[in-house]
Amino acid sequence: VSPAVSPAVPPRHMDSVLDILDALESPSRGGTPGTAAALGRGLGICSTPGCRAVLGEPPGTPERPPALTPGQWQLLTELLRHNPATPEFGAVLAPDGSTVALGPLLAGIEAGLRSGGFGRPLPTLDPPADPLLAVTIAEVLGTSFLLAQGSDNNVTTLGPGGCWDDVENPQNYTLRGPPSPVPDPVAIGAMDGVVLGARLARGPLPVAELLRGYYGTGNGSEAGRPPSSYRRRDFEALAGQGRLEKEVAAVLGVLKTLSPTPEFLRDMGTQEVAAVAHRAAREFSERYVECPAIMPRCLWDARPYRGTPALLRPPLGSVFLHHTLEPARPCRTFGACTRAMRDMQRFHQDTRGWDDIGYSFVVGSDGYLYEGRGWHWVGAHTKGYNTQGFGIGIVGDFTATLPDPDTLALVRDELLPCAVRSGHVRPDFTLHGHRQLGHTDCPGNALFQEIQSWPGFR
Repeated sequence: VSPAVSPAVPPRHMDSVLDILDALESPSRGGTPGTAAALGRGLGICSTPGCRAVLGEPPGTPERPPALTPGQWQLLTELLRHNPATPEFGAVLAPDGSTVALGPLLAGIEAGLRSGGFGRPLPTLDPPADPLLAVTIAEVLGTSFLLAQGSDNNVTTLGPGGCWDDVENPQNYTLRGPPSPVPDPVAIGAMDGVVLGARLARGPLPVAELLRGYYGTGNGSEAGRPPSSYRRRDFEALAGQGRLEKEVAAVLGVLKTLSPTPEFLRDMGTQEVAAVAHRAAREFSERYVECPAIMPRCLWDARPYRGTPALLRPPLGSVFLHHTLEPARPCRTFGACTRAMRDMQRFHQDTRGWDDIGYSFVVGSDGYLYEGRGWHWVGAHTKGYNTQGFGIGIVGDFTATLPDPDTLALVRDELLPCAVRSGHVRPDFTLHGHRQLGHTDCPGNALFQEIQSWPGFR
């Protein structure tokens, strides 16, 4: 624990936030479903011009509610004080392994509650913009791409991701590069805010109950995937690329009518705004909706690489598909998949004597890819061919059974097209099962049969 964190401050985990919401919203302690959202506004989650135009001016700075311990109050105020210079302070680790910014999540929850008839009605915006998308993603996304226009070309508009110091007891989150206005936790918090806000618009629910059902709780349960791991698919159903583009343009139109008009919008014509909205929606969709989320090595607690990794020279011409065989059962939760990664790395380094886990990426049945050697380093997955392609392992034994349809679709429909689009794999790549290139039964009879109908299979 860093010296700045007093022992009474709970870890920065969604479970800590749920405990706070339980305390704030329990009727026995005088709470109601809107309490947390109102507190969040008082603490500063909605400090941008567009958000204030939708949700109204924030109430005064709140005092600590008697239902919260000083440690809980300290955590909440740290998480909700919006400071664009330090976006990492507003994030918590969710049970599915994703990192969620609470600001856009709570703003989406408030917009959802209010459009569902709970609390003050929302204003009608001119030009017409969807209040839920405005306060979660549309304003920050449009702003990010507008700011990038006015500066040199290598400004980041989306990302980066980051790492937690300890996934069991998360206290400090560090971004892995210069922050844009939309680092990964903000994108994820915004998508969750849209999905959950849309749910609340259909009828109010206790927010803690809604979040608990959505994220699942605890990191180690072996139950099925939590709904939060489907956020990309669910967000796309509500706000696909075309809809997102329209809403980004609309919210920038709303910002132009405000007085004072934000500096970066003053001289922008309608065509320019439309072009920015188009680019912003396309790049956001490619990165956060169409491509699978990749858990970096730091999140599964990888040991360091031994020795000096050799660099790959992309784009590569091949993708080699494997099953892990051990563990034989697919992993369906973040806890189970991170354990599987550590076990495989230990086996590959200590028993096989390799420098690192052999695969480029490993696919869990929890909806996520886990970074092994990644896009840049030569792996140890397909003897004689490691420099020519990426090795993708799916956790499980697929001799007699197949991975579930969602996991197959993740590899076939998301990972492979994304690898091509991002320049890591050639458009005319070849997909092979491991057995085609070595004496092995891998990737199992059932899986090998399945991939023969996939694009690129030879």
